[in-house]
Amino acid sequence: MFGLENVLAKELQELGIEEVEILNRAVGFTGDLATLYKANLCLRTALRVLVPIHSFEVRNEQDLYEKIKVMAWEDYMDVDDTLGINCSLNSPLFKHSQFLEQKTKDAVVDRFRDKYARRPSVDLTFPTLRIHLFINDNRCIVSLDSSGESLHKRGYRDKTNVAPINEVLAAGLVLLSGWDKKSNFVDGMCGSATILIEAALIAANIPAGSYKDLFGFEKWKNFDKELWDEVYDEAMSKITDEHPILIGCEISKNVARKAIINVSEANLRHRIQIENCDFADLAVPEGKAGVLILNPPYGERMDKDEDINGLYKMIGDTFKKKWAGYQAWVITSNMEAAKYIHLTPKPKIKVFNGALECRFMRYELYDGTRRKDKLAAKEEEKDK
Repeated sequence: MFGLENVLAKELQELGIEEVEILNRAVGFTGDLATLYKANLCLRTALRVLVPIHSFEVRNEQDLYEKIKVMAWEDYMDVDDTLGINCSLNSPLFKHSQFLEQKTKDAVVDRFRDKYARRPSVDLTFPTLRIHLFINDNRCIVSLDSSGESLHKRGYRDKTNVAPINEVLAAGLVLLSGWDKKSNFVDGMCGSATILIEAALIAANIPAGSYKDLFGFEKWKNFDKELWDEVYDEAMSKITDEHPILIGCEISKNVARKAIINVSEANLRHRIQIENCDFADLAVPEGKAGVLILNPPYGERMDKDEDINGLYKMIGDTFKKKWAGYQAWVITSNMEAAKYIHLTPKPKIKVFNGALECRFMRYELYDGTRRKDKLAAKEEEKDK
């Protein structure tokens, strides 16, 4: 996802992967089969792990068809298997990705029909082999999707509110915040608890993919069950008993109930506490001040009739009144309303929540004494 490229690169490096290259909304890396399995299981900010198998220049649709057809697809799947095609375009040569998906499908099934007088079927939901095309200008990269369903579909979330935050973005926000995984972590408008759940997984080193039933690579012809079991067991053995204070509050009774269900589905009831209250009324937890994250309404869609400016003013007032010592982070697409927080954010990181361009903004919250000390230090620096 846009804005998380550096976070994802760091994740890969922490997994022991050395050859990492930051690309445009992607990160490239090199590794063996075990690395592929580990990446799918453990990465928190990747949507898919694609394995490039071929690249070539392409002039038109027929040229694409012919170059796809000569590839040895029987090495990757059998005639009784199913396939799915996805195409991403950034090229003046082509207008419709769906048409290129159709031509690619035709090329693969025609190759099987010519060789075996039978053809594989298409499965748009969970095929044996999902093929991904990326066409940039006249260059086509053909990859295999090792993940299956998008990795943001962790498998723990049963109930959601109307506009749930994507799990990958939620994990990215936690990692961008710089939270130390030991101090308090608070979500003041927690919705269905996605950010809190991702924070709990990070704190305990629980693999993000450990809830998934099946990855795409488990259907591949070269799937190594014994190696996969080793990778899985090693990752699960690193889970810790770290229990930082993780608290969320949600003003809607119905949404708070959904949050509790999701926390239970993730087996994290012993790690996360959900309060049904307004953020302004949330009691500051005991323990070391840490990170406070808010994903408030943006004034879009279902919340367009709310007093958005008043809501953001309440956020700022509550920050100043109760949360001294915390690093507060707010994600929003409504920069006009954000002015009513009446605090200066630094930095303001550009991210996307769905199609909405947002800023993830940090507010350093000081008590009165620390604020005066900071101002005095600035004055002293000026005098020098």
